[in-house]
Amino acid sequence: MSANAPANTLLGKTTDYIDHYAPELLTPIARSLGRDAIGRHDFRGTDIWRLYEMTWIDERGLPQVAAGEIHIPATSPNIVESKSLKLYIGSLTQTVIKSVKEAEELIRRDVGACVGADIAVHLSPVDRWHCPVRDVPGTLLEKEAGDMTFTVYDVDPTLLKPAPAEEDAKPVTEILSSNLLRSRCPVTGQPDHASITIGYLGPKIDHQSLLAYIVSFRRHQGFHEQCCETIFNDLMNAFKPQALTVFCCFTRRGGIDISPFRSTEMDLPGTIVRSVRQ
Repeated sequence: MSANAPANTLLGKTTDYIDHYAPELLTPIARSLGRDAIGRHDFRGTDIWRLYEMTWIDERGLPQVAAGEIHIPATSPNIVESKSLKLYIGSLTQTVIKSVKEAEELIRRDVGACVGADIAVHLSPVDRWHCPVRDVPGTLLEKEAGDMTFTVYDVDPTLLKPAPAEEDAKPVTEILSSNLLRSRCPVTGQPDHASITIGYLGPKIDHQSLLAYIVSFRRHQGFHEQCCETIFNDLMNAFKPQALTVFCCFTRRGGIDISPFRSTEMDLPGTIVRSVRQ
């Protein structure tokens, strides 16, 4: 278990799968737990949760199925623990809900109370839900690995290096991506896999050093949101870019995935990517 792991969560515990409305299942985790460790609290962005396996029954007892997204602002004091969200969504299975709009309002109220902020919920019946799979944009770093060797599998920001200096070098704008981000749950140690996109305006980053840094998360234990913020913070400290965005698209568990987005410029990405593994 990670030293920064929270106490009193449902992670790693045997749990009953309740199929009637149970908002008390939702478990908040203070964002300060991760942010105190990295020394930065002023994050801008959104945690984008995607729901694939949502169902309830209507007033006739007919099952309804939907899919959609929950958007939690990075300014909320808490995150919602992922297993508790899965169990909460599952608790709606035999709950009578009159409409998709009513389901949205229910989740908005309950999850918002858990994280301590106003949130957005967007649901659609599955026959109307459109969320196409997209390739992560930009230059794929692993294609530039060449004959590199990798030996560091614990987070090491000293791996980050600027590109070789050029005379009269000016700030550059780049979008860089990788499918090699892997971390572990801070409580159970289970693996989490993600694709990551980094966009910046600033001194040019050495691509191979950035790839080595991303690979160094391989044994790191941290929640998805904390990993994204650690990467954002390390890049800000190393390069002082004028603008920076970090978007981590983690693969799903229990019918839910999460894509934390952090930025100096905006609260939501222009395009919300659903990667091929999501």
